Amino acid sequence: MSAPSMILFYSPASPFVRKVMVVLHETGQTERVALQSVNLTPVSPVAELNQGNPAGKIPALRLADGNVLHDSRVICEYLDLQHVGNPLIPREGWSRWHRLTLASLADAVMDAAVLTRYETFLRPQDKRWDSWIEAQQDKIRRGLASFEQEHIAELSAAFDIAAIGVACALGYLDLRMPDLGWREQQPKLAAWYAEVSQRASMRATDPSLT
Repeated sequence: MSAPSMILFYSPASPFVRKVMVVLHETGQTERVALQSVNLTPVSPVAELNQGNPAGKIPALRLADGNVLHDSRVICEYLDLQHVGNPLIPREGWSRWHRLTLASLADAVMDAAVLTRYETFLRPQDKRWDSWIEAQQDKIRRGLASFEQEHIAELSAAFDIAAIGVACALGYLDLRMPDLGWREQQPKLAAWYAEVSQRASMRATDPSLT
């Protein structure tokens, strides 16, 4: 077994990190990557993470040549080009742009959930902005309603980049916003998630088990 050639800067609770980890599992590339945990918040940067990654984002993937890829979308596309199986991102045509758009909506749900977490957990209580929190939760509700009403059949068709993103977003909502009650509002999405959450890649990256 060869040594890992890449380093992934990660935090297991991040839904964006989890998306990359699921892609690694689904494409059989976990042994190519060493994991380096970072304890990161918007007000506590990590010097090593910032090297080649000025935004200080996680996930960040340091390649064998020292170059750093950051933003989960970039890393996932890179990894999808490094394996020989069926692509998780369609290579061309409308299906490519459509699946990437669904993945982007999943990212927006994650973004809103992470921002809500920062506002409710990190910010002092007397400085919290309730209207901001409600606006972020409205984004989450609109995104989930769209998946439920318009895209459930597409999500069920393949566990690709769009489905992975949605599954990781839902997992993060369960972890950080357990009182949101999204299952009652989106029963078809809940049934879909109950199935895909049993995949080996999802179980191996479940932050509640780490």
